[in-house]
Amino acid sequence: MDGSAGRFPVLAGGLRLLPPLAGYDYVRELHERLRRTAREHEGRNAEPSAGIIDSQSVDASETVGAESRGYDGGKSRDGRKRHILTDTEGLLLEVTVTTADVHDSKAAPALLETFMDQPRRLLKLVWVDSAYQGPALAKAFARHGVRIEVVRRSDGHRGFVVLARRWVVERTLSWLSRSRRLNRDHERRLDHHAQMVWWAAVIRLSRRLAADAPRWPEKRPGRLPRARA
Repeated sequence: MDGSAGRFPVLAGGLRLLPPLAGYDYVRELHERLRRTAREHEGRNAEPSAGIIDSQSVDASETVGAESRGYDGGKSRDGRKRHILTDTEGLLLEVTVTTADVHDSKAAPALLETFMDQPRRLLKLVWVDSAYQGPALAKAFARHGVRIEVVRRSDGHRGFVVLARRWVVERTLSWLSRSRRLNRDHERRLDHHAQMVWWAAVIRLSRRLAADAPRWPEKRPGRLPRARA
């Protein structure tokens, strides 16, 4: 054990634990189970039939090497880009991380393939913005029988506009960016960044489920608080 591991055993152990967690998708599976539970709790099917795709570029810190970062000219970001697929409630379904210079239409096929390769998927419709076009993208979606519907801005509107369906995934991206580990990219590897996205989603979803849990005595009318002496 090196000196740093001896001085900071919790931190050092956590850093050593991250690669095996990433390799076996434990965090992703944990979120999958929480997501299914949340959807069933609301009376919905555990697997969604519709979703929304979008991306978000973030600046990278000095710990990110030049070989795994790029420049997004549209957003003026020097770092990486996370591409996510959510359901219509904004719950995370899939995430992939690329360098920031990768166009949305180039990353979307791999994002969809990763999600649809899992069993019992029911996805049939995905809403996207106008950046998600091209033959490779159309071929990937057609292979799984998923239809693409582009949500466009109305002509004449300037500045921020709330767009139908797309606002849901944009809200999820906003939630993720509130995580201190995600508002700037500090991870040396792309897959580690993806794991941090899953962790942030797990934390938010577990808090949501905990808030809906029965509480004593307010939500258990059959049990009354004990009288104080």
